[in-house]
Amino acid sequence: MLKDLYKEAQEKMKGAVEATERELKSLRTGRASVGLVENVSVSAYESEAPLKQLATISTPDARTIQIQPWDRNVLAAVEKAILAANLGLTPNNDGRLIRINIPPLTEERRKELGKVARHVAEEGRVAVRNVRRRVNDEIKATEKRHEISEDDRQKALGEVQKHTNNYIAEIDELLAAKEKEIMEL
Repeated sequence: MLKDLYKEAQEKMKGAVEATERELKSLRTGRASVGLVENVSVSAYESEAPLKQLATISTPDARTIQIQPWDRNVLAAVEKAILAANLGLTPNNDGRLIRINIPPLTEERRKELGKVARHVAEEGRVAVRNVRRRVNDEIKATEKRHEISEDDRQKALGEVQKHTNNYIAEIDELLAAKEKEIMEL
């Protein structure tokens, strides 16, 4: 039973780390990255779809994102979605593909993005800790029902804490890498 709790805790903690990683990838740095736009929701074909499902997204150079929709009829919808996503990016539509030039970041904007990155990482840490709290409560309830001993409870709580520390360290590594990327000129 405890193994099932560990497995569930690890899956949820890993999910929190992956969500944090996706959020950090979507933060704009001074360099072009497909992660900035690939999940922008586009209204096309009477439904919503992420941009990566409607077009080929590439970075021909460090300051340009190029989007080539598979169907030219969605060019306007893609352009509209990028503007509506409020990314601070201006798409240039040439009738065949969309180019987005990434302007260099100012020092002030870099600091602002650093704060946003730290906030995203903290949300990830909180999500991991919330999983730990729920699992710990379940372990304590299991002991109260006399399904495990006090020693087993202590060992289980220690195991959950070990997983928590590992996943929080992973989030800290992601944050450090993103802050380094943001501060690069």
